[in-house]
Amino acid sequence: MTTAIAYTEFGGPEVLHEIPVPERAPRTGEVAIRVTAAGVNPIDAKLRSGARPSGEITEPRRVGGDGAGVVIAVGDEVDGFRAGDPVVFAGASGAYATEVVVAADRVFARPPQVSAAEGAALGIPVGTAYQALRSLGVGSGDTLLVHGGSGAVGQALIQFAVLWGATVIATSSERRFDRVSALGAIPVSYGDGLADRVREVAPHGVTAAIDAAGTDEALQTSVELVPDRQRIVTLVRGRDAGGLGIRAFSGGPPLPLTAQQQAWRTEAVPVAVALMAAGRFSVELGPSFALVDAADAHRAIEAGVDGKITLVP
Repeated sequence: MTTAIAYTEFGGPEVLHEIPVPERAPRTGEVAIRVTAAGVNPIDAKLRSGARPSGEITEPRRVGGDGAGVVIAVGDEVDGFRAGDPVVFAGASGAYATEVVVAADRVFARPPQVSAAEGAALGIPVGTAYQALRSLGVGSGDTLLVHGGSGAVGQALIQFAVLWGATVIATSSERRFDRVSALGAIPVSYGDGLADRVREVAPHGVTAAIDAAGTDEALQTSVELVPDRQRIVTLVRGRDAGGLGIRAFSGGPPLPLTAQQQAWRTEAVPVAVALMAAGRFSVELGPSFALVDAADAHRAIEAGVDGKITLVP
């Protein structure tokens, strides 16, 4: 029997429950996948709680967009996949499930060097990071300040930017300095005096900043240090961007992405997979939960944990 995690009302993690779902053959341009790992993202919890508006619930609403698994079947006009192929997918509808049907252009081959959990951890974090960096044109000669460098998005921001030739300074707690340093960034602790600490390690200035932390300190420090406010982005505080004259990316209302930005988010996944297979990109894995324990996974992500949380059907 195929099962999935869903909710019928907004609320805490306890509203998540397992439901049976009918099996569905892939239509033209689709791929059916047996899920072996699903990524748990903060946006999943925000949608479930109602913190991110998503419209009235009229039927059980499934959860999750990112995952990895094995191809079961392919629809017409799908090339490059066959039953048994290990894959990564992103942008699915209801990835917290034993099986899922996904548009073929959101499905990517998973090489043996990339585990299912690692593949499931990619989608939203790498897509968000890659698109933000591409939108800012970050590259050689830039000094980039990343707020929230030890989180999943922050770690992806650091790695892409370093690979593209930028110098990266990343905020984190001192406890997480080793991880931030290992990815190639200069770690600085957040808190009082942040701007001065950044100036000490970047005497020639900061040319771009990306806020993945969402704090007042992150926004204020970015505005203080980066001369061109169009090279400051918040990924968390979109409602405040206009007043500060900075940019914001979200992907949902009221901040939809352009077609190019959405294309970059999709492009990021196979780019990251190839880099991982070559040993040039990594994800930090955190706790793993059984699919039926999705509520516990949401409690963990809301409490805060090191590394990416995954669900295993």
